[in-house]
Amino acid sequence: MNDLPTLPDPAVSTAKPVEPPPPSQPEPSLLETLQQPQMLSVGILVLAILLAGQTWSSHARVNKLREEMAMRLQKGDASNADTGNLVRSVQESTKELQGKVSLLESKQQEAQSQQLALEQLYQDLSKNRDEWALTEIEQVLSTASQQLQLAGNVPGALIALQNADRSLSRSDKPQFITIRRAIAKDMEKLKALPSVDSVGVALRLDNAIAQIDQLPMLADEKPTLPAPPEKKVKTKIVRGKDGKPVKVEEPAVNPWLQALQDGWNGWSSEMWTDVRQLIRVRNVETPDALMLSPAQAYFLRENLKLRLLNARMALLSRNEGAFRADLIAAQDALVKYFDTRAKSTQTVQAVLRQVQSSNLAIEMPTLAESLNAVRNYKAKP
Repeated sequence: MNDLPTLPDPAVSTAKPVEPPPPSQPEPSLLETLQQPQMLSVGILVLAILLAGQTWSSHARVNKLREEMAMRLQKGDASNADTGNLVRSVQESTKELQGKVSLLESKQQEAQSQQLALEQLYQDLSKNRDEWALTEIEQVLSTASQQLQLAGNVPGALIALQNADRSLSRSDKPQFITIRRAIAKDMEKLKALPSVDSVGVALRLDNAIAQIDQLPMLADEKPTLPAPPEKKVKTKIVRGKDGKPVKVEEPAVNPWLQALQDGWNGWSSEMWTDVRQLIRVRNVETPDALMLSPAQAYFLRENLKLRLLNARMALLSRNEGAFRADLIAAQDALVKYFDTRAKSTQTVQAVLRQVQSSNLAIEMPTLAESLNAVRNYKAKP
């Protein structure tokens, strides 16, 4: 079959519009053709003038800017020089500060090390101080306990306990409460004891010892001389002016007779005294007391003093048996060898009886509770 040509679709195809021809321009005239080069030259001239003014103005501005830049550069150089000097000074100051800082750091480290050493030393000393204080308290309490048992020194033991409690109170540590409680209990025990005036008894014994040398002994007794006869003066009673009776001495009858009577009385009294010295009658239970020689009497007095001194030592050592035995021996010696009729001997005997009535049989407590509390605290790790 022969292919038939296809016709375009009139609806799809686009028809180009037909453009109208451009309008025709009028041709310039001759005058206008002559004026165009003149106007162009004038414009060029004006443009050149403007360009020259602009150039001159720009040149002036550039010069001014150069001058300003030069001035600013000079100022900048000066400021840079000042800044350099300042930087150098700052650097030097910085170096000095760095040296000082390093020195301070080294000193600070040294101070820190010293502080640490001091803290360690303080801790050691604090621990050792407590140990030393407890050791001292233990020694004081031990000594007070020995004196309390041997000599019955209650005031001394109380003072030792009070000092120990005061020393522990300065530490202000709760660990010491147990020790202080034990010390308080021992102090209450000592305060509850009956008081014995050991000092007063010792002073009475010293007074008796001082009187031993003046006591009269039976071996050196001398007869008592009769007192001189009193002169009898005759008196009579008369009435006074107020009516009251008044004694008036009567004058002697004869002075010669009175002198003779006085001489006879003196001679007779002397004779009687001599006769009394020839014969001495005494009732003595121990005849050997009259046979003591002066040397034996001296040693007897010294022995009696030693007895009383031993009684005094037994009193201070709380040895009641030895105390009473020495007092009994001293009283027996006074009765056997000394004149008990003399007032001084009776006074010494009364003093010894008063001393012997003192009660020394007091059981002294021990300070074992306080000592055990201190030792148990020291034994703790």
